[in-house]
Amino acid sequence: MADQDPIFQIQRVYLKEASLEQPNSPAVLLEQEQPSVDIQLGVEANPAADGVYEVCVTATVQTKIKDKTVFLVECKQAGIFEIRNLPEDQMGPIMGIACPQ
Repeated sequence: MADQDPIFQIQRVYLKEASLEQPNSPAVLLEQEQPSVDIQLGVEANPAADGVYEVCVTATVQTKIKDKTVFLVECKQAGIFEIRNLPEDQMGPIMGIACPQ
């Protein structure tokens, strides 16, 4: 019976990628207008091995003044999770909600 018990374990959490771009500096930093801010979040899950998955959260933040980019930041934080013996209909919520937390 123990072979069928659900398993959910965090193996690793790590910064997979980080980037910062300021293509219009320093001139755009002297502008007096308030920048617009666009924030995008995404979650991606991929199998890494049998019963092991990598779940990656991507955050992208871009600020602009008029049509000029002030900065663009993108970070990806990932985790490796062992997930076994769960019903298939629970895998989506586990990888899309529980893992990114």
